[in-house]
Amino acid sequence: MAKIAFIGTGLIGAGLAEGAARRGDVVTAWNRTANKAAALSSVGVTVAATLEDAVRDVERVHLALTDDHAVEAVLPAILAAAKPEVVLLDHTTASPTGTSERAAKLASEGRSFLHCPVFMSPQACREAKGIILCAGPPELHARVDAALRAMTGEVVYLGARTDLAAAYKLFGNAMLLTIAAGLSDVFSLAKNLDLPASSAIELFSKFNPASTIGLRGARMAKGDYAASFELTMARKDVRLMLEEAEGGAPLVVLPALAARMDHLIGEGYGAFDVGVLSIDAVPHGVSRDS
Repeated sequence: MAKIAFIGTGLIGAGLAEGAARRGDVVTAWNRTANKAAALSSVGVTVAATLEDAVRDVERVHLALTDDHAVEAVLPAILAAAKPEVVLLDHTTASPTGTSERAAKLASEGRSFLHCPVFMSPQACREAKGIILCAGPPELHARVDAALRAMTGEVVYLGARTDLAAAYKLFGNAMLLTIAAGLSDVFSLAKNLDLPASSAIELFSKFNPASTIGLRGARMAKGDYAASFELTMARKDVRLMLEEAEGGAPLVVLPALAARMDHLIGEGYGAFDVGVLSIDAVPHGVSRDS
């Protein structure tokens, strides 16, 4: 049984705090907007009146805040009130640059800090089901690995480089947001074709485009753009989509995709695989179209 504090009780922070309390930890929580934390008292969490009260005498302080600015705003008070040996575990989705700078500063002050963002819904936080990414000193990770696993079930330790968890969290969220935007465009296209969104989504119970990540994604990461779906043919399909959606619900990603494709075709990449969209990020060694 550990004595811990959660700073920030939004959807993720509240879920993590509730889960910890249900597992038997002694949990104190604080939130800048007090009423957001008040409901946690019903599940065994002590809601502190002040930030200083929340972190005094605890073993670990878990941060679940909105961004780098919010983390920086609370750190001085935490460091002043908490025990010198307290472990700071930051679950905030923060910038890699800000996280790296913060980790270096705290290390120079002799403080224990790990960045540990999560891929978890609020319900998954309560049920300890999901993934925690972790980056920072390996000896510190070894000390808290069991506690992190109790929170989530799976910990992906990425190594000593302190910005890696922040980077990987952005990679994951970029994919999630892109999928949501793509679904929005599917529904806009369906609306103009007089089909309900529920009908359109049925396709994906049979056709699972997620395999693209493992198959085409692996080739793209190596700069392998040998065609299995030529860029010019993909651009034709996007033209059809734009034509059918014209005048209907707004599109999110397809117009920008069309513009990127047109640029690359103009640069001579038309016969390459559609994965060549990443050519500026991942160069290749194949000659362009003549």
